[in-house]
Amino acid sequence: MRHSLTRRTLLRLAGASSLATAAAFAVRAEGGPVAAPAAGPGFASKTPIRIGAAALKVRDIERVTSYYRDVLGLSVLARGSASVTLGTAEGALLTLEPKPGAALEPPTAAGLFHIAFLMPSRQDLARWLVHVARNRTPLTGFADHSVSEAVYLNDPEGNGIEVYADRPAERWRWEGGRVVMGTHRLDIDDILSLTDTQASNYAKAPDGLRIGHVHLRVGDVDAGDRFYRDLLGLASTSRRDTASFLSSGGYHHHLAMNTWNSAGAGPRNEGSTGLSWFTLMTKKPDLMTAQAERFATAGVATTPFSGGFESADPWGTRVRLLQG
Repeated sequence: MRHSLTRRTLLRLAGASSLATAAAFAVRAEGGPVAAPAAGPGFASKTPIRIGAAALKVRDIERVTSYYRDVLGLSVLARGSASVTLGTAEGALLTLEPKPGAALEPPTAAGLFHIAFLMPSRQDLARWLVHVARNRTPLTGFADHSVSEAVYLNDPEGNGIEVYADRPAERWRWEGGRVVMGTHRLDIDDILSLTDTQASNYAKAPDGLRIGHVHLRVGDVDAGDRFYRDLLGLASTSRRDTASFLSSGGYHHHLAMNTWNSAGAGPRNEGSTGLSWFTLMTKKPDLMTAQAERFATAGVATTPFSGGFESADPWGTRVRLLQG
């Protein structure tokens, strides 16, 4: 019974009376049927293309800065009139851009579904769970996705967050070139067995914390595939009528898109809050060259940027393609 109090606290924070309910909440975050549970660290940052950082436009920059500092344990790395940059000792992960008085981007618009922060280990996920439970941070769901174990929450302005740990890649199952992912009940007790639930020792984010993937709302999945798969060169790892999952180097997904709430959405309102930009990083100059050539051939506009270039997807979400 050592973990029961913390588990009940986590469920209460998610507004759920049981793990089954919590898994059902997670369906709204990742989609897929609720099923019985499927019987370490991933390699998201070791692939030819990986997620680097992301930026959010926010109305109350002090409140949102405090949230990412206190809840995720990110450190403030730089602060100026135009932005606040947060991350770990290993580098920047999140930039916040102040937009006082801006309208909140509606959940039916194209834009951000969630930014997914990848813990370096399952034990780090356990330590973080104790941290949010003891600080009574509201959560929105839990899920076992077969390839990973995930917890969902929203920041104060409604931007979606996933905090997850990957299972070892050798335990992922592939069928016909597609990775098997689902939305199953998360075994919270088993995760919590890796740490002391009586006190939080999560004072700051571990240095190995990364953005493992970015999940977007789009107006049309086929149009999203043409941009992120055909132009950017990411490979499809899973496809549904209303969602697409793409990656580099055999990761389960670095990028996801769905139309669950945003089917038919048009261009984003630049004056609203939400995702401002995110970066895709590569250490391979030939990949950068190939991407630039595909954009030029397709007639899709690009803007030179330090270390690479920037473009925008069909809904105006900006993507920075950088070498490094």
